[in-house]
Amino acid sequence: MSDTAIQVSGLGKAYQIRHEAAGYRTLRDDLVNLLPGRRRTGASRETFWALKDVSFEVKTGEVLGVIGRNGAGKSTLLKILARITKPTAGYADIYGRVGSLLEVGTGFHAELTGRENIFLSGTILGMRRAEIQRRFDEIVAFAEVEQFLDTPVKRYSSGMYMRLAFAVAAHLDPEVLIVDEVLAVGDAAFQKKSLGKMGDVAKSGRTVLFVSHNIQAIRNICHRGLLLDHGEVLVDAPIEETLSRYLDSGISKSLHQVLKSVPRIGGVDARFEEVTISAAGGYGGDPRTGEDLCIETVIRSSASLTGVAVHVVIHDSFGARVIDANSGMVQKFVDLKPDDVVRVSFVLQNLLLRPATYKLELYLGIVHQRDIDHILEAATFEIVPNYNRLLGPFDFPAPYRCEFAVETASVPAAVALG
Repeated sequence: MSDTAIQVSGLGKAYQIRHEAAGYRTLRDDLVNLLPGRRRTGASRETFWALKDVSFEVKTGEVLGVIGRNGAGKSTLLKILARITKPTAGYADIYGRVGSLLEVGTGFHAELTGRENIFLSGTILGMRRAEIQRRFDEIVAFAEVEQFLDTPVKRYSSGMYMRLAFAVAAHLDPEVLIVDEVLAVGDAAFQKKSLGKMGDVAKSGRTVLFVSHNIQAIRNICHRGLLLDHGEVLVDAPIEETLSRYLDSGISKSLHQVLKSVPRIGGVDARFEEVTISAAGGYGGDPRTGEDLCIETVIRSSASLTGVAVHVVIHDSFGARVIDANSGMVQKFVDLKPDDVVRVSFVLQNLLLRPATYKLELYLGIVHQRDIDHILEAATFEIVPNYNRLLGPFDFPAPYRCEFAVETASVPAAVALG
């Protein structure tokens, strides 16, 4: 009998991305385009490969850590392995019963009680009723929701909901377990307990694929590492070697995102073309809590625009707005001419963001007049711990100071926000 648990060969996943070149459309335009024989004009399509020619093998009982920056293709790979998404090219074979923890809360129904949802979610995740009953007390004890077990989960706090959902998924008994970033749930104590549970799973001889940005967790749990970048495998080696290559290669140092294919609103007269997120100050490390963060955007104009405000917003993983830096609020604007390429930088100083994953929103507009370009999710990035600046329970993201700089081919300028 083969000792191979997972066999992946030439795996690729492509998505078709539509670019809408037209400007504002009326309801009449859209209705006319729905008529038989009408083709929408002004749009183009692009093929985006989230994974390209990925091949690897995982032995039974091996724990493989999959690492790489956001957008590298990690989640796409795991969704294909979990049979959620079909590959465009190649194949992925898994031998044995599979359990996946890709999204916390799979199968939960808001109107059902915690008790009912344990059985519902467990069944959806592949557990037999007898198995759920055998593990019921263990799941409830792990989630720490005994007092509210017969309360509909719509009345749970977000932390209670996540604890119960993770507890159900974590007590599966599969031969192959696929885990994607769901350990970053709940408070610090529960995260520690979740990581401990993952360690127990890894030591039990089961095959595990683990995606995380928690380097220490990857180091403690995994035997081997797979480093992805732009959908391709850069490194497949023992975990320490893979982590070393990841940390030294510059992949984790800054995030440079070309904004050609992202969904946007507007972008006709001027548009964001690139964004780079990095640690300010030139020390070359990852952005850290309590230090300066640089967000640099490149804007290309195709029209004459006066009094344009540039706006960057940082959201946490739950979508809450935690930082809002808007040049218009302090009467600092950018003037653009046709064919201008402008580099706009925000340096957010003393940024008290806790270690986590954040999303960046970009906005370009003329205050109280018109929107020019708006990208809701331009990039996601990480803030890593800073052991010289540990946050207490009453530390908040604000206040901070923002330096705002504009650079063009002919007229450099730098002004302060704050």
